[in-house]
Amino acid sequence: MNIALVTGSAGLIGSESVAFLADKFDLVIGVDNNLRQYFFGADGNTEWNRNRIEEAFGNYKHYSADIREVSQLEPIFKEYGTDIKMIVHAAAQPSHDWAAREPFTDFGVNAVGTLNMLEMTRLHAPEAVFIFTSTNKVYGDNPNYLPLVELETRWEIDESHAYFENGIDENHSIDHTKHSIFGASKVAADIMVQEYGRYFGMKTAVFRGGCLTGPNHSGAQLHGFLAYLMKCAITGTHYTIFGYKGKQVRDNIHSHDLVNMFWHYYQNPRPGEVYNAGGGRFANCSMLEAIALCEQITGNKLSYSYSETNRIGDHIWYVSDLSKFKSHYPDWNWEYGLTETLTQIHDGIASRLGVKTV
Repeated sequence: MNIALVTGSAGLIGSESVAFLADKFDLVIGVDNNLRQYFFGADGNTEWNRNRIEEAFGNYKHYSADIREVSQLEPIFKEYGTDIKMIVHAAAQPSHDWAAREPFTDFGVNAVGTLNMLEMTRLHAPEAVFIFTSTNKVYGDNPNYLPLVELETRWEIDESHAYFENGIDENHSIDHTKHSIFGASKVAADIMVQEYGRYFGMKTAVFRGGCLTGPNHSGAQLHGFLAYLMKCAITGTHYTIFGYKGKQVRDNIHSHDLVNMFWHYYQNPRPGEVYNAGGGRFANCSMLEAIALCEQITGNKLSYSYSETNRIGDHIWYVSDLSKFKSHYPDWNWEYGLTETLTQIHDGIASRLGVKTV
């Protein structure tokens, strides 16, 4: 059999991976114990998404295992062994605000969980392609020391800088910087994934995501800002902007486009590689620009307030440079722009909430 294994399979990237890979593999195994609900409460509950993919894909098999526990992972790897050809490791504690509340939990999920997955792969499916969803937070707040210029609705990098044309590349330093506790745990996992590729020769890859988004995101205040922002616009829930005048910029990549990057890598893997993955110059926005788009799509005025206190280690301006990945995999390109992605997010949330769309 040809089997794909996806961790965090009821989350945004995990469920997109299941949907993308279901017709390409005999069996897709999902590992997800809904820890997102523990992190973020009712907004983070992914049970609805697990139910959706179980109903939609007959060759999907779900395991409610905890990646922090080898004793829960090993039976899965022993059962399927070398039939496992592709692993998408998307399970994570994803919020840098939340991580400071429980550093042991954050490090256990992000760093120890990743090591457990790597070692189980090495012992039981060493030829499998191992894809890890890392984060731009591994660069810490180094991007904030770039020459930034304040414009009417956003911060932007000075036109004379090398990053202006395409964004921040993989050579940007991840050292001597404030990462947040979350960023540090993801750095540990990021480096370990690279090491299993370089030291053991395994087919591992790190994808350092910008803002990953899409219609199946269980967005919460502390993570998934576009999905949560749209939910607030639909329901009338009050939203708080934290710092930087609401002009902080993120690039945004649709979950389908990211998983398509994984698929291109899988077909021609380069061991131990690192790629930035985001919307780049193709799809990015500031908080104020995102609010304007949500208001336009919903037809509602968003209720929001502003707090001068920015989130610790938060980026003022971050746009991913995907030139390296596109040079290695020239057939890949983005399919979903920002407005189309936000419209899909709106329709998905409205449908789940039973709200009539505009």
